[in-house]
Amino acid sequence: MMRRLRHWLHRRRRPQRFALLDELLRDQPSNREQALRRREDDLRRIVQFAAANTDYYRDRLAQARIDAAGRWAITDLPLLRKEDVIRRLDGMLARGAREHAKVGCTGGSTGKPLAFWYDDFKHELMRAGMCRAYMGSGWRPGEKILNFWGARQDTVTGGVFGGGWEDFIAAERTVSAYEYTQAQLDRWADTVRRYRPVLLHGYASVLAELARHVLSKRSEMPHSLLGIYPTVEVLDDSQRELMERAFGCKVFNQYGSREIPNIACECRKGNMHVFSDMVYLESLRDGDEDKLIVTSLTNRLMPFIRYDIGDSGRLLEGGCDCGWPFPLMEMGMCRRNDLIRTRDGKTFHPSYFNRLLYGLTQIEQYQFVQEAPHRIVLNLVAPAPLDAAVASGLDESIRREVDAEMEFRLNYVSEIPRTASGKHRFVLSRCA
Repeated sequence: MMRRLRHWLHRRRRPQRFALLDELLRDQPSNREQALRRREDDLRRIVQFAAANTDYYRDRLAQARIDAAGRWAITDLPLLRKEDVIRRLDGMLARGAREHAKVGCTGGSTGKPLAFWYDDFKHELMRAGMCRAYMGSGWRPGEKILNFWGARQDTVTGGVFGGGWEDFIAAERTVSAYEYTQAQLDRWADTVRRYRPVLLHGYASVLAELARHVLSKRSEMPHSLLGIYPTVEVLDDSQRELMERAFGCKVFNQYGSREIPNIACECRKGNMHVFSDMVYLESLRDGDEDKLIVTSLTNRLMPFIRYDIGDSGRLLEGGCDCGWPFPLMEMGMCRRNDLIRTRDGKTFHPSYFNRLLYGLTQIEQYQFVQEAPHRIVLNLVAPAPLDAAVASGLDESIRREVDAEMEFRLNYVSEIPRTASGKHRFVLSRCA
């Protein structure tokens, strides 16, 4: 009864979100062949729209190999790189859209901070897509979700996860998880027991740490749990095994980003499906790496076409008998971050450090390095030093929120070395 009431209230509060969810479910392709045909049609339409409605793609696509009949292969279209987005942000916004557009930020899992345009439609479509992914576990709108989230701007009223009355009618509760102690892990385990959610959702490393704590304390978790949805970071097999043992339910891996959400999700059979009615995903071999290139098929505010998202993975042949018609993929080992641990026992998620640089789009690349328990260095690639007030603000934030005696230093470099596998780690601890 309560689930139905919450769902009714939520539909009234967020009519666009549920209209979009209904549309996704109603128009979902019935088989793999239909899904691939629709993907090609959607790709053609978004390319035509971008060329006609944005200055950036008007210029870039004019150079593409498109014949007189308007035909082209996707590999004939230029790649979009993060530095292009940084440099041409205004030119990527659709003409006439500035009045209702807002600027969002991401720390960038590859170490390059990024700003992008979004609007209410993109936000509501993102949430509708999340709901569809959750339904793969058996969850239904109105059933409880507990989020463990590290980005503070997402957990306030009006953020991604609302807050207050919004959370109540959405049947969601969100705990701020950018830092935690053993005492905090105790409280989180107690919250899971008392709240009795159907789903857990949050950062992979945080959920794995909570699972490890639950197992060490032999805490009993509620039988209400149907699924765990880790996100943001690469999920490894040890983390999956910890979560499934601790919480007694299946893990459903997810893949997406702030600028292009809802790229892929794992089904109940354990296969990773690409939501091809929302994105066109490619895998390009580059040396020893399979680079993922993604096109948003739904974003007409700020089109992202053949975007080098900075992650690795590959597409798979064949289908799945789970009921989802979408093509398959597997993730590479990408977006692996380090946790920062202080001398007094606090653990900070990398998202905390991402947040410190939001809006500083003049930074070309960065990496926080914890050289010792009491010392953090921020390596920066930037055309000019940060303003003194900005630099001072970073130091004050770390001393106030991480460790009052933490030494913090800015280090300007010409480049930041990548790992042996070609990845950029934007937070690195040398204290492990």
